[in-house]
Amino acid sequence: MEKAKISGFQLFVLIVLFEMGSALLLSPGSEAKQDAWIAILFGLAGGIIVFFIYYRLHMYYPDLPLTSYLQKIIGKWFGKLIGFLYIVYFIYIASRVLRDFGELLTTTIYNSTPLFVINTLMVVTIIYGIHKGFEVLARVCEIYFGIVYLTAIVGMFLITFSGLIHLGNLTPILEDGLKPVIKTFFKTTLTFPFGEMVVFTMLLPFLNDKKKAKIVCLGGMILAGINITITTIVNISVLGVGLFHRSTFPLLTTIGKIQIADFLERLDVLFMLYLIIGGFFKIAIYYYAAVAGAADIFHFKNQRKLVFPIGMIVLFCSITVASNFAEFITEGTGVVQDFLSWPFQIIIPSILLIIAFFRNRKKKTSPA
Repeated sequence: MEKAKISGFQLFVLIVLFEMGSALLLSPGSEAKQDAWIAILFGLAGGIIVFFIYYRLHMYYPDLPLTSYLQKIIGKWFGKLIGFLYIVYFIYIASRVLRDFGELLTTTIYNSTPLFVINTLMVVTIIYGIHKGFEVLARVCEIYFGIVYLTAIVGMFLITFSGLIHLGNLTPILEDGLKPVIKTFFKTTLTFPFGEMVVFTMLLPFLNDKKKAKIVCLGGMILAGINITITTIVNISVLGVGLFHRSTFPLLTTIGKIQIADFLERLDVLFMLYLIIGGFFKIAIYYYAAVAGAADIFHFKNQRKLVFPIGMIVLFCSITVASNFAEFITEGTGVVQDFLSWPFQIIIPSILLIIAFFRNRKKKTSPA
């Protein structure tokens, strides 16, 4: 692996922007309608429990990424096979997130620009960032973290002063009981975005102070979860349940309604930058995990040689993964959630932890 070291705060901001990334764009939990925010809080709680699986594995193998300790837990060849499947999974999800933000731009401000051009520009930028190294990516994330939060605060003030928020849209709470919320929790909010923390099993070895791993990761998840919950509450309050559920990009629709003193309006283009920053880091982290994992499994001494070819695969998959956006969304809410998210985020790590426990029961684990 690359000999990179990042601070606890750098890991914290990477987690926050990663978790918020496409979650702010797509607003998970909309199936629960006005109770979507409750489903997100359930997802956060479940995601924290799942994270402890990843963290316990990290305690057993604090200096190894997922693709390396897979081989120690279940054997060299089978471990490499599962590791390769994780690399494919990271590439596929990176391509899906790239498609999300490509569709955002082509359906809003770049109507006449081909999706391929938009996605290519994003991938080329990420290739440059990853080629510079993970430490550089983490330092850039520190800078943009402040910009993102400043933009969010300004946006919240503008929405409030525009008089758009109607808290009555959040009622009746639990109109149909807990069943829709729990169903949404298991189907969506547990795995998206909180279960996606599985990608950080490739990055935790870079943390310079291992003892901070738990508090930093939990802090990042909780802050991101609170932000996503607040954003969802605002979206429902402004748009109403019907429009919130039907809207492809609810936050953008909400921001588009801002109008103050008959001259301050059409701010959706400005706040699109806020969304693109989150998307950039989410794609970059999945992309980097795929590069680092491939270099580990195939024994590349210089992982930079893999950056460009894997980038081209991500770009190609982002275009070919679906013929249109409706098909893309259907695939995301069906195939991905049912057949990819649960196995890679929950089932396989749980099995690994059980095996690792018995393999290491006589050994002293690293400090929590």
